[in-house]
Amino acid sequence: MVDPQTAPDPDAGSSPVTTRAPEVALLLRGLTKRFGDTTAVDRLDLDVPRGSFYGLVGPNGAGKTTTLSMATGLLRPDAGTAHVLGVDVWDDPVAAKAQIGILPDGLRLFDRLTGQQLVTYAGLLRGMDRELVAGRTAELLAALGLTDAGDKLVIDYSAGMTKKITLACALVHAPRLLVLDEPFEAVDPVSARTIRGILEDFAANGGTVVLSSHVMDLVERICTDVAIIAAGVVRAAGPLGEVRAGASLEDRFLDLVGGRTTVEGLAWLRTSSD
Repeated sequence: MVDPQTAPDPDAGSSPVTTRAPEVALLLRGLTKRFGDTTAVDRLDLDVPRGSFYGLVGPNGAGKTTTLSMATGLLRPDAGTAHVLGVDVWDDPVAAKAQIGILPDGLRLFDRLTGQQLVTYAGLLRGMDRELVAGRTAELLAALGLTDAGDKLVIDYSAGMTKKITLACALVHAPRLLVLDEPFEAVDPVSARTIRGILEDFAANGGTVVLSSHVMDLVERICTDVAIIAAGVVRAAGPLGEVRAGASLEDRFLDLVGGRTTVEGLAWLRTSSD
């Protein structure tokens, strides 16, 4: 297979020429996944631009986690393709996964390791030099406020600490694409600000961040692009301003997804003025 980055120029003999790097960090085409009679993701197409901070939003059961799992090689699709920076995730999973850092939702960890050991293991698993891993692990623990917890077993971490140590594992090999499922869930405001700064710096320097979240205000504040997904289908996608179409992201979301916003009954919960 010819590498598109060094494809030979037919007008210049056999000398390779450097072509422009792909402008799309994550390219999904026709992704489909069924669980029994339920179609979780239905022929989904999505383009995530390089250097973007991309938010994926949708109601519970919309197919966000299933989509991200297929896009990153954690779950094989029934149909469709996923490309990471031009590499087919399922034709060449090793090359594709080398460029991805993943913070999945609910994935079991080796929680009988300490935080320091877990990040070190993640780096060594990526084939990194042990000395380089040690230096990066120390930096990540310090940046995420986990230095004092580095010698503590992960099983004894709080939910927020576990989220942060998993993020450190996703970052240690300096990926080009970060795929994060609910990265701010259970994280305190101070840590959330720190994580946000790390991710914004990552994107500003050429990396790409894809995150799923239920918090519309958060996505509206930090994302440059957004996709609204419902019933396994993309209802709207593109730059944040275009998707919002003059409304707030929450209002636009409700317009596209629907759903009752008023509550009837429950009169017994209301306090009496008597």
